[in-house]
Amino acid sequence: MAIQRELLENLQKRRKIASEGGGQDRIEKRHAKGLLSARERLSIFYDTDTFQEWGMHVEHSCHDFGMEKKSLPCDGVVTGIGWVDGRPIAAYSHDATVGGGALGQRHAKKICDLMDYALEGGMPVVGVNDSGGARIQEAVESLSGYGQVFYRNVQLSGAVPQIGVIAGNCAGGAAYSPALMDFLIMTRENANMFICGPGVIKGATGVEATMEEIGSAAANATLSGNVHFVADNDQHAMELVRELLSYLPPNNLENPPHFTPDNISLDDDPSMNDIVPADAKDSMDMYEVIQRLVDPGRFLEVHKDFAQNLIIGFGRIDGIVVGIIANQPMVKAGTLDIDASDKGARFIRFCNAFNIPLMTLVDVPGFLPGVAQEQGGIIRHGAKMLFAYSAATVPKITVITRKAYGGSYLAMCSSDLGADMVFAWPTAEIAVMGAEGAVNVLYRRELDAAEDRAALRAKFVEEYRDRFASPYMAASHGMITDVISPAQTRGVVSLALRNTLRKRETRPPKKHGLIPL
Repeated sequence: MAIQRELLENLQKRRKIASEGGGQDRIEKRHAKGLLSARERLSIFYDTDTFQEWGMHVEHSCHDFGMEKKSLPCDGVVTGIGWVDGRPIAAYSHDATVGGGALGQRHAKKICDLMDYALEGGMPVVGVNDSGGARIQEAVESLSGYGQVFYRNVQLSGAVPQIGVIAGNCAGGAAYSPALMDFLIMTRENANMFICGPGVIKGATGVEATMEEIGSAAANATLSGNVHFVADNDQHAMELVRELLSYLPPNNLENPPHFTPDNISLDDDPSMNDIVPADAKDSMDMYEVIQRLVDPGRFLEVHKDFAQNLIIGFGRIDGIVVGIIANQPMVKAGTLDIDASDKGARFIRFCNAFNIPLMTLVDVPGFLPGVAQEQGGIIRHGAKMLFAYSAATVPKITVITRKAYGGSYLAMCSSDLGADMVFAWPTAEIAVMGAEGAVNVLYRRELDAAEDRAALRAKFVEEYRDRFASPYMAASHGMITDVISPAQTRGVVSLALRNTLRKRETRPPKKHGLIPL
């Protein structure tokens, strides 16, 4: 006998109510502001008709403050698993049309159940944040819900990639789940993220502040460094998530999605030679080097607006996925400072956790000098770079292009920190300090006694640079794999990556190292 028609009609009715969230009127109001609904965000993210929803019929559990008379479809969050470029991805999306997307007990349970399964199934998690925060009516249960989500964030960390999208309100304790994720994408308009708003700040400190200063995408991406990517709108944000995932493995037990051709090109690129300035004092734009190294259009910069003296991002070189870390001499002369060290160390540790080879491009004169840097803890922050590179067991390829002085030379993945192969251009200068500074120390008496101080100093500088700062000095001590012309770099790096992809390295048994946080 066929199933009763009434049962099917009731099912369809319930599904329609749940899928409409807070109603079409509220969705239209969001559209007028340039915002998509929770389901629309997931729809444009996933491959067509691949989303399998979890918990569509969940309702809230609150019976106080009149809540027992209210229906909250899906309890304000859409959760499930779908496919992106043929790979399963778990995602949740807050529905701000339902109770402001506020988190309650069952809302949290839906997210936690999904995250638990993502860990078991070895798939990335994407969280679209657009929520009013904790549901006040549920009191401590909503706080407990946040704690359970935070706990899952930490359990998943380093096991599966976690990507957060800030597409609406994300305030107070709600901001800590995204902060525990690996990458954050925030829309330029209609979104904010902060712990204390302008009103709270004024009440507590008396200081006037605007939302633009503390919670905007610009503030979070440029000043605090909380956000890795800024998107133009919801559509762009979900496209960025897809692009980011294209470089990542689904979990820490699998390799990144390399696409290695049978034959690779080892031909020289003469245009690379033209990038190098004739005068060592002139700045070189490291973006030009990166663009010639990676496959066309295959570089996704991370943290573009923060600590711009260090460039980080994902690329492909002859199809192999790499994490790129590069000094940018065009900003602060390419020095390492507090923010750049934090930026680089975190990225290195992510790549190491997910089996992504590291390629480091070096042009660094040192750590940034200054009272603010010293008082801000540049020693502790700079040590994070040393720790991250030393702890990394993935393939590590380093190219020293020009300056590589002192501790910053070590901090940019020297052979002493476990680089598998280190190549240097003929323009490389590897020394404790620059030739000019070294000469002032080493030949102070001779210079003080000289009749023509400038001429003698220039002579000493040239001699020091040729003898002690030359890449051939380091090469003669076995600290450099080879000295190559800039034109050879892409072919040499491509071959080096293939020769190290099967690298296996074990470390002393321990729970974990203690990075200087």
